[in-house]
Amino acid sequence: MRRIRITVASTLLLVAAVVAVPAGAGFSQPGTSYTRAVSAPGRSDKDRERDAREHPAEVLAFAGFKPGMHIADLFGGGGYYSEIIDRLVGPDGKVVLVNNPPYAAFAKDDLEARFKDGRLARLERRVVPSEDMQLGSGTFDGALFVMSYHDLYFEHGADFPKIDAAQFLEQVHQALKPGGRLLVVDHAAIGGTGHSAAGTLHRIDEEFAIRDIESHGFRLVGRFKGLRNAADDHGKLVFDPAVRGHTDRFVHLYVRR
Repeated sequence: MRRIRITVASTLLLVAAVVAVPAGAGFSQPGTSYTRAVSAPGRSDKDRERDAREHPAEVLAFAGFKPGMHIADLFGGGGYYSEIIDRLVGPDGKVVLVNNPPYAAFAKDDLEARFKDGRLARLERRVVPSEDMQLGSGTFDGALFVMSYHDLYFEHGADFPKIDAAQFLEQVHQALKPGGRLLVVDHAAIGGTGHSAAGTLHRIDEEFAIRDIESHGFRLVGRFKGLRNAADDHGKLVFDPAVRGHTDRFVHLYVRR
């Protein structure tokens, strides 16, 4: 197994400044490993329709995920990103799709379709309690939360029990190698609202997210602007037809200290 290391020099370059990367900054040029992963044959029409609003090639290039890496897709639901990253990291890499029981139940139909007839046999799936994700220590080169970080602060009775967010993030920190990368994509809430909108609108305050994640041993090193939408009404539920699929989303890259 080839080990991927972020060199001291590259880490210093990342930490030197928080970079703001606009959409279309050259990441998705034809022939790159990112566009090859996205354009690979066999992906569903549903996923290809989603590509138009997610810009996965640009987002993954921004994250710096590369062939050979071991990546954890946290609360990855139906595995949209897991499939793309599995194609990106290739046979020398590994992807683990991690869901807790409520997430797995919610995404049941999508998961069945994605893995039907032995598709993506190399991709590992786990349905585990949030408090014990069995990620190991220093196991992964990278991890990602895509529209699911806010769910650390969502609770809905027995259907979605309260999660100890601090303990969850500590597990993620422990699972990543020093210098490992954490990609976070989420629906932006009104500034100054902390995590209060997570339980009502499925949104979270961007500045709260930075403080929260950095307090668990991570450093913010980049922001990608390609999913921002200033026209979004941040006071609406993300499933409201007026904003669904067009919410203002922040994209952050952190490194494990």
